Amino acid sequence: MQQAQDFLDESEALATLVSGLSDADFEQQTQFKHWTINNIIRHLHGWNIAVGLSLESPDAFEDFLREMASGIRGGRLPDFEARYLDGLSGVALQEQWIEKARAVAASFGQADPKLRLKWVGPDMSAISSITARLMETWAHAQAVYDVLGVERVDSDRIGNIVRLGVNTYGWTFKNRGEDVPGPMPRLRLTAPSSAIWDYGEGEDLIEGSASEFCQVVTQCRNIADTGLSVSGPVATNWMAVAQCFAGPAQDPPPKGARHRA
Repeated sequence: MQQAQDFLDESEALATLVSGLSDADFEQQTQFKHWTINNIIRHLHGWNIAVGLSLESPDAFEDFLREMASGIRGGRLPDFEARYLDGLSGVALQEQWIEKARAVAASFGQADPKLRLKWVGPDMSAISSITARLMETWAHAQAVYDVLGVERVDSDRIGNIVRLGVNTYGWTFKNRGEDVPGPMPRLRLTAPSSAIWDYGEGEDLIEGSASEFCQVVTQCRNIADTGLSVSGPVATNWMAVAQCFAGPAQDPPPKGARHRA
């Protein structure tokens, strides 16, 4: 699956970004829920372990879910992840995380894309599962780029995230207990390669950078902090609450809350 290679490439990009950091640097607090860089890399590592279990050992994955459910009861997810990884942090964490990401990419690269895998919510196909790992890696990495003051340079592999945004248009509203307001607005997005990506046939229009669209649907940015052009009530409504990741409905960060240092 190309998505497995895209996941690996995104992981390698983040590994390169943090490769020069000291153990103390990993304790820098980001703008994402006050998580440190350690929290973010632990989160990615823990759930890469989980997705590997879902592919290779469904019973072990069920054990992981039970341990997680017990571990976060009355606590925070980062605290469980720190305990689950025995406090692994800093450079040692970075090394184990990227090693596991490479192994996961290799396993999924040879898997049947249609294979059904267990996950926290409904079962997913293998191709959807590794695409979700790509999306989460890309989204959480944004907070690291931001706190380090590094301008991110994307590649066209973010097309996977654009498609997730498109595919979750209706779900975004249903997940909030709301009616879908109408046909998906038309998207006219400029890819990192300068190609134009067109989706949808609605009268409303969202136009601009594909990278910024990805930032909005992953809730890395408030729509007001992007240069996206949004016209029409349906498009405006969608961009105010867009969510391409699973779980309970969440609101995007307030205007100005997340930015490059």
